Amino acid sequence: MIKYNVPTPRYTSYPTVPMWSEESIAQDNWKSEITKTVSRENHKVNLYIHLPFCDSLCTFCGCNKRITKNHDVEGDYVDAILKEWQLYYDLFPERPIIHELHLGGGTPTFFSARNLERLIQGILDTAEVSDNNAFSFEGNPKNTTRKQLETLYKLHFRRASYGIQDFDPTVQDVINRIQDFDLVKRVVDDTREAGFEAINFDLVYGLPFQTLNSIDDTFKKVAELRPDRIAYYSYAHVPWVKGVGQRKFSDEDIPRDDEKRSLYERGRIYLSEQGYKDVGMDHFALKNDELYEALKNGNLFRNFMGYTVYRSRFQLGLGVSSISDTWTSFAQNEKILENYYARIDEGELPITKGHFLNSDDEIIRQCILDLMCRGETRIPEEVDYEEIYKRLSPMEADGLINLDKKMVKILEKGKPFIRNISMAFDLRLWKEKPQSQLFSMSI
Repeated sequence: MIKYNVPTPRYTSYPTVPMWSEESIAQDNWKSEITKTVSRENHKVNLYIHLPFCDSLCTFCGCNKRITKNHDVEGDYVDAILKEWQLYYDLFPERPIIHELHLGGGTPTFFSARNLERLIQGILDTAEVSDNNAFSFEGNPKNTTRKQLETLYKLHFRRASYGIQDFDPTVQDVINRIQDFDLVKRVVDDTREAGFEAINFDLVYGLPFQTLNSIDDTFKKVAELRPDRIAYYSYAHVPWVKGVGQRKFSDEDIPRDDEKRSLYERGRIYLSEQGYKDVGMDHFALKNDELYEALKNGNLFRNFMGYTVYRSRFQLGLGVSSISDTWTSFAQNEKILENYYARIDEGELPITKGHFLNSDDEIIRQCILDLMCRGETRIPEEVDYEEIYKRLSPMEADGLINLDKKMVKILEKGKPFIRNISMAFDLRLWKEKPQSQLFSMSI
């Protein structure tokens, strides 16, 4: 299946971010869209808050981050987030109801318990919290403290996600993410003792110096800790985008093609043997986890925060580089911290580019969402049906999908290739055909 190892979008949105433009998202239009959307969604708002600071650089990381050991930056950033929230709050016709809230980064646990409380409480003081809320955060085991956990639990957080990546000392050293098993176990124990109901691990395959033996050892350690969910991502080697951080090792040190594929398959088999179910693209959950229940019941949903059990179609992103989604439009904040601060100080929403979906976009977006959440979709006749069908036909011949002119169903063999299957529907990508490589390889 190496022929499917091609640059492929991750489809956290459709159209994908490179297809958005700076000209398409004016302040007044975006404000009108927010007001209309929050009313349509009965004042329910899902929040994503980006906390960009890290005290060291992980060389595998492709996230928007700012490396510093100066924790004085926390206060100014919390102030800016609360100012941005107030700018949106002034647009809401009624007091909003927060349903989901996720802290991502960067490293949210870079922030002290006091500043985390000031941030979250500052938002909750102006909003209601939904009865069936879902609050979660991403943590680094090296700096997640019991005080932070107790503070976040008090503020409705019940899910924690830890960036483990790999337990092998050689791999940890080269990606500059050194955290031994005992440290991770202590944090996991603290998280459960603090009352958190579910824990997710992020694991990565295709990292430099990974081997089948090292993957085996990593998954044996994961089995001891028994997280409720696991995201098993492909390492995105994009040094042309992320620069020097991903050049602390050479290209020859990175598993390629069949070698990388075997790492994924070994991990996937191990997860299955340990009782984890393949929920969707890169994600696995235990049978008693609500994510798996949502998959079985047809209620699984996906947004910029990942898979969720709630079918909310409004996500508001706060903080540098954050993305907001009203279902019919997207907007992304300034990526450069200083620009973000300047826009906030001027009393402007710090959006810098975005996209308003046309009718074809909305149809294709739903198709890709159906593929990722239900493993099947209908080829829409309202768009270029013949072109989509032609791109899918070779995948049927290779046993990835079942295709019967109108319906596409992903087969077991095709589950690792959801991104490739989704790409067959991507009318904008095939039409514009970018001249340079924008995306990481699918395998």
